[in-house]
Amino acid sequence: MAKIGTFITYFIPYTLLLYLLNKIIINHFFYDLKLETSIVSIYLFLFIATLIIYIFLFFVNNKYPEKTGFAFLTSGLLKMMASVVFLLPLIQSKNIVVYDVIAFFVPYFLFLIFETIFAVRLINAR
Repeated sequence: MAKIGTFITYFIPYTLLLYLLNKIIINHFFYDLKLETSIVSIYLFLFIATLIIYIFLFFVNNKYPEKTGFAFLTSGLLKMMASVVFLLPLIQSKNIVVYDVIAFFVPYFLFLIFETIFAVRLINAR
């Protein structure tokens, strides 16, 4: 359980920092920008998804350490499918603006990088 605690102690500040940077950039450079999906909902979705995936990987690693990599790949695929469901209103919208897509996928990949670093640490710890 110490590994989950370590993950959370890095993950919460990382999320808050990304969120604040995102808000500063949008407020400074794109102050008149109206996004279809709110920044808060994007970060909340990515935060919860990444946290669930890491906790899942932790339990898989404890029970079946040789299957952790496969669990990571599977959970990444499920996260991608959940992202499509999350973005479905935007996808079905008649006027898709590139800013809406960027507002989701930049944090998505930053969260994925963070998740991958900790998953690799978890796999290599054995």
